[in-house]
Amino acid sequence: MRLEESESPTRGIAILGSTGSIGTQALEVVREQGQALHVEVLSAQSNADLLVQQSLEFKPNAVVIGDTSKWKQVNDALFDAGVKVYSGAEALEQVVEADGIDMILTAMVGSAGLKPTLRAIDAGKHIALANKETLVMAGELVMNAARKKGVDIHPVDSEHSAIYQCLAGEFHNPIERVVLTASGGPFRGRSVESLVGVTKADALKHPNWDMGAKITIDSASLMNKGLEVIEAKWLFDVDPNQIDVVVHPQSIVHSCVQFEDGSIKAQLGLPDMKLPIQYALTYPRRLQNDFPRFNFMDHPSLTFEKPDIETFRNLGLAFNALKEGGNAPAILNAANEVAVSRFLKDDIKFLDLPDVVEYALNRVTHQVKPTLDDLIASDEEARKVASEWRG
Repeated sequence: MRLEESESPTRGIAILGSTGSIGTQALEVVREQGQALHVEVLSAQSNADLLVQQSLEFKPNAVVIGDTSKWKQVNDALFDAGVKVYSGAEALEQVVEADGIDMILTAMVGSAGLKPTLRAIDAGKHIALANKETLVMAGELVMNAARKKGVDIHPVDSEHSAIYQCLAGEFHNPIERVVLTASGGPFRGRSVESLVGVTKADALKHPNWDMGAKITIDSASLMNKGLEVIEAKWLFDVDPNQIDVVVHPQSIVHSCVQFEDGSIKAQLGLPDMKLPIQYALTYPRRLQNDFPRFNFMDHPSLTFEKPDIETFRNLGLAFNALKEGGNAPAILNAANEVAVSRFLKDDIKFLDLPDVVEYALNRVTHQVKPTLDDLIASDEEARKVASEWRG
């Protein structure tokens, strides 16, 4: 069943990662579009207080708290509200199969989103994908499963949402290339030498976007763009040599598509994640909202430049992993998650981030046609190797 054929007057959604940056903004969209959307399931890993607060407002049928030690706290707080409370990773995978859910918003950070997404696809639930690591780790498996089940995958990342919007009505026209735009992060234009002493506080100061810590660090190192390159390959069925990255400091042009006749379509807007979230959750409709509007006169100059992959080596590592294929992107992703975690704990320096990733890519055995179990094993091995890195 396609989404537009749904008989439900409102679309029932499950938000996996409701207390994070994307999840909280998704709930703002639900507030705005309450006639079109209702919440069936919410989940969080450990932020029990906010999960309870959200649940009391949006009254989901069920919630899942990943941290099993906090189940009693959440259950006690929601018992009188009649909300079912579950805990743990297996419960999360089971709850996505529930009746009443039309779409799953996967807003979890990291590889933890893979299994629930695959379980949801297998149950025939449509996906609003904000968890790029799912496609980075297992893009071929996920997209094949979605095609087999007739499941729609609507990208939530602003860049992929832009490409998706540019392709509306163009699916019969071959793509010549896609162009992902990048803000350049807080260190755009800086030399390697000038980055020697930067701190996590410096790296967390993104000039345009309000995001969680992990994604913000990835943006500063350009790994976020590298992960998006891999995601774009699977979402839009393009080759690595058809994907370009352009630094666009103003973050107004969210991405572009060039067709075989040379024409380029771009999607523009303010750097506000609520618009791509709403587009994914309510597709194919474009619903009126009160979000801020872009005005050309407020942005008279839009500039573009090449990314500096010599200083920000993570982007080059991601392109290489994509071209190598197999389990290489899964290794890249796992090692990067460990590297970012170590950086946020002051265990390594900013310039060590690509060294940790490259170290894992060189040491974990490459597999050409990995199964899901192979990818999970590669993820675990890469995490172990990345944790052992010493400069």
